[in-house]
Amino acid sequence: MDSNEPDQTPYAAFSAQTSRFTRQYQAYLDKSTPYTAYRWSATGALLLMVLLRVVISQGWYVVAYTLAIYLLNLFLAFLQPKFDPSIEQDNEMEDGSAGGLPTKQDEEFRPFIRRLPEFKFWYSATRALVIGFICTWFEVFDIPVFWPVLVMYWLILFALTMRRQIQHMIKYRYVPFSFGKARYSGAAK
Repeated sequence: MDSNEPDQTPYAAFSAQTSRFTRQYQAYLDKSTPYTAYRWSATGALLLMVLLRVVISQGWYVVAYTLAIYLLNLFLAFLQPKFDPSIEQDNEMEDGSAGGLPTKQDEEFRPFIRRLPEFKFWYSATRALVIGFICTWFEVFDIPVFWPVLVMYWLILFALTMRRQIQHMIKYRYVPFSFGKARYSGAAK
């Protein structure tokens, strides 16, 4: 019996093209991983474009505010350790064992591991900026608000959350940044 069925259904063809596009996109992302400064420079330029679009058009303040809240949330996740010492301390208190970050030489060293790694932080921030920029071209997102109130809300939110984060960092003695390889004077060359 002769059948004139195509070798590939439309769904299978669409799925194959989508899969190919996804692989190419992931390959470009993988190639960009070592170029941290260039990635963040492009994201900074994108942030500047969004801000200029909002300022020049004098609208889309809610989009900018939402974007700022999301970027602050990402930044806080970037600063926090993956394993929160305060939660671990609470769990250890319930178990009856006292612990915390190492404070003496004989205690175990635990490196700082971020809750949100740098690459995921960059990727999420860049994706949010692109979506925010696209939203500034649609009139439906231009909700009329008194923008100084939004700025004050964001500044207060930023100050309070950063104050809490810095107090947490001081209390549990961790620094979320590394400044490169340690160099010792007097070491053999």
